[in-house]
Amino acid sequence: MTKYKVLVSVVSIIIAGLAIASSGDIAERIKRVGDVCIEGADCASTSALTMVAASGGASVEANFNKSCATCHNVGVAGAPKFADATAWAPRIAKGMDTLYASTINGLPPAMPQKGMCFSCSDDDLKALVDYMVAAAK
Repeated sequence: MTKYKVLVSVVSIIIAGLAIASSGDIAERIKRVGDVCIEGADCASTSALTMVAASGGASVEANFNKSCATCHNVGVAGAPKFADATAWAPRIAKGMDTLYASTINGLPPAMPQKGMCFSCSDDDLKALVDYMVAAAK
């Protein structure tokens, strides 16, 4: 047999196998294993899950704990510690727009873009900056 005939045979077998498999079998094999329910959401309905997922569903404090706390709770790589007025004062003096830009764009070499909160929108990031600045005042 030529390589072409072998290839045609293999492709034919694959197509026949796919045609034989019922769509229910395929759907069963590739279905989701579970769903995620965010605390405080009405998880009994699918529409609630969709709304929570679309809105991000995370509070400022939850985003801080998820992404910012790792560095800002202990001062990793020179990050100003949370609620440390002395460490935050020179940064606050530069203005909120500068702090927002540093958070959104990163501050090489230590702070990555979005401060590792890649699911956060720019507004979420600004709220995180406001949260940390308010704690430092």
